[in-house]
Order: sequence, then structure tokens, then C-alpha cells
Amino acid sequence: MKIFGRWSALALLILLSAAVFSPAITPDPLKETGAPYSRPLWADRTIPPSSEYSLGTTVRSLAFDWTFAPPSNIVVEGTGLSATASPWVVTLRAPDGRKSVLASSATLPKADRFLLDGRDLSFKRALGMPPLANIPRVLFATHGRYELVASGDFPSDASVAVRLAGGRSGILGTDGRGRDVWAVFVAGIRISLVIGIAATLVASLLGLAAGLAAGYLGGATDQILMRLVDILLSIPTLPILMVLASVWGKGLWQLVLILSIFSWMGTARTIRSMTMTLRDAPFVEGLRGIGARPWYIIARHLAPEALPLLLATVALGVPGAVLAEAGLSFLGLSDPRILSWGRMLHEAHAGGAFTAGAWWVLLPPGLGISLLCLIFLDIGRTLEEIVDPRLRPGDGARSSATEGESRA
Repeated sequence: MKIFGRWSALALLILLSAAVFSPAITPDPLKETGAPYSRPLWADRTIPPSSEYSLGTTVRSLAFDWTFAPPSNIVVEGTGLSATASPWVVTLRAPDGRKSVLASSATLPKADRFLLDGRDLSFKRALGMPPLANIPRVLFATHGRYELVASGDFPSDASVAVRLAGGRSGILGTDGRGRDVWAVFVAGIRISLVIGIAATLVASLLGLAAGLAAGYLGGATDQILMRLVDILLSIPTLPILMVLASVWGKGLWQLVLILSIFSWMGTARTIRSMTMTLRDAPFVEGLRGIGARPWYIIARHLAPEALPLLLATVALGVPGAVLAEAGLSFLGLSDPRILSWGRMLHEAHAGGAFTAGAWWVLLPPGLGISLLCLIFLDIGRTLEEIVDPRLRPGDGARSSATEGESRA
């Protein structure tokens, strides 16, 4: 088909693949992977990157070169060390020969898991530093080769990880909560697609049913449904969506239902116009002549005629649903547990990304919303051309010339 040769179909396939396989190709979008508002790894190579170094039974020492400014934070996490009764020590050796004990059995309780954060007072006291000291600046005061050394009796399943939070992390950096922006962006594809497509499908089915009933039955049914359409179209959409979102809840399917209720009117009018042109067609007259019931004619004959037009309407309606969801999420009227592109913009605004100049947090969701809207607009336009060949470029002029020749 013509639609599969369009750029929009290829782009949609890529987005769908990223949404399906995102758990395998991206980090956990809810996990903190670096310092807040860390730049992308490719943005500024003078800023230290976020890094992690692990020690265990097989790796007892690890050396690395540090040629950057001190990291913004240091975190030491250990697991599986409660099984040993022998003393153990994890030491950081600086290029100038200084040794700092990051963790040891003498200062930590007998717990299977421990977590030491460079911002905690207990960690500073264990290192012998004052409460206002900056641990990363003290430990990484000079450039050169550093060495992590684990000494003592380590069980086979024990490990100690030292994470250095730098100013660069990941493909697209981190947001205000230290999460990987690329992982959150890819996770947002699923939510934006689900809400956009589901809300448009529900609204299109409502519009199909109302349009067929109003167009074929006419009379009081047509008057009631069309007056309802006029009333809903006269209501300001955004304020009523805000009220309903605050009353019904902020869940995913509540949001789909809210968007569907105020999105079916255009489809109903389009289907009604098409049905009124088919109501007096010879094949419909023949069906009525042999005693076919109205709902049989609508369901078995008029609805299939409307399906091609409905597909184009669905594709053209998805951008509106995506933009409406992004608007509600940006205003804080969505579930904070739902990772959508609109939610990314809301958290960026609330977290001060605009004033911090964190463009890597703002651009991906904005460009993603724009791209998704352009994809479905192009698909919808292509479906319209398939349904109505007169809309194809050049076909309108060709048909006009044919009509002129026939008149001559």
C-alpha cells in the first residue's frame, strides 16, 4: 500500500519498536543515575562524567585516571558483607599518596547491605571531616591516578560499588531528580502512544455510532444528537478537562476517558454527512423495500462504508489527544507515576530546568510531541487521499480538465 512507503510509517515503526523494547535498551527510568541536571556525555568533555567502580572477590583493586574537576557527589554501596566475621576495608589512594578509608567493618554495622552518601553527616564523621566539608573535593583534590583497594576477607557474593556523580551522564543527561533523560523519554513514548491512540479510538467509535444514528434515523434522534454536539463544542475544553481530571482522578484510563468525551463531536458530524448522502442510495432503498430493519442497515451496510473515512479520522485525531494529554500533564493534572512527555515538561518546569538552562531536559519531550503529531498528520492525510482520490496532488486538476472536455 501507498502508506507503507511514507516517512511517517517508518518513523512510527521506529517509535513503536523503541516503546516495546525500551526495558532492554535503556536503564531504569525511575533510578537515579547521576547528579541532577547532568549534561549529556557529548556536550562538554571538560566536565567530569558520572562513573561507577566495583570491587569484589575477583577484583580487589582498581586504578583509574582522574583529570577532571571533583565530582559533585560520591556514593559507596556494599552488599553481602555480613556473612564474614573477618575485618575488611575499602580504601581510596590518591596520586599524592594519601589514603582514605571509604568503608570498613569497624565503622559499619553487621548488615547485609549498606549505602554511604557523600552528603550524609555520618559519612563525613567516619572520614574525620567537619559537617560542612565537601567529601568529593577533599578526596579528588588533585589530578592523576587513583586506586581503589579492598582488603580483608570478602565472601564470594560480596561486592562494593563506588559511584562518582559527575556533571555528564548518559546520552541525553539527567533531569532534576538525577534520572536518565533518554530512559524517561523512551518510556514516555509508550504512554503518549497509548493515551493518544486509545482516546482517539474511543472518541471515534462514539462519533461513528452517533453519526450513523443521526444521519440515518433523522428526526428527533438527529436533532437531539446534533444539539448535544453543539453544546459540547461550545464548552471551553481546557477548563472542563481540568475540572474532570481533578474530580475523576489522574489515572491513565481516567485521562483516556476524559479526552474521549470531548473529542467525538467532529467525527460524529463527518459520519452524519456521509450517512445522509447514502441514506437515499438505491441499495439502501432496496434493503428497506425487502423489510430490513434500520439497525441492520446501519450495522451491516452503512458502518462498513464509513470505516475507511473513520481510519483517516482516527489518524488525524491522535495529535489532538497527544497535545491535550501533554497540556494536562504539564499543568500537573496527571498521575505523577506515569512517565509521559507532558509529565517530563511539568517536572522540568517545577524543578527549575528553565532557569538552570537544562535544554537537554526540555528539548526531547517537546520535539517528541511535535514529531508524533507530524507523523499522525501525515498518515491521516495519506489515508484521506486513499479514501478520496480527488485529494491527491494533480488528481483535482485532472478531474477538472476531464469535466471541461466532457462539457465541450
